Amino acid sequence: HNLEMKHLPGADPELVLLSHRYEELERIPLSDMTREEINQLVQELGFYRKETPDAPVPEEFQFAPARHLPTLPHRQAPDADGKTPPKRDEGEHPDL
Repeated sequence: HNLEMKHLPGADPELVLLSHRYEELERIPLSDMTREEINQLVQELGFYRKETPDAPVPEEFQFAPARHLPTLPHRQAPDADGKTPPKRDEGEHPDL
């Protein structure tokens, strides 16, 4: 569940983990792994394996293997003049 395989001729196999917004989180090379090792990796990552292709997925696994994204510092874009705007207090409204 929530795992899609795409065969790309000539490309080295890799597992690409995406966020719910389809942002790339991580790439894991699979070339040196056996099928058993790949199956174990996918299970350790939290993917749910259905008994049959049309089997229902338990509610707790609907968004599996969702994991929290690392908290990245907020970056402010420079103004038109190329200067970075001054930092605001956290509680301050952006229009103030």
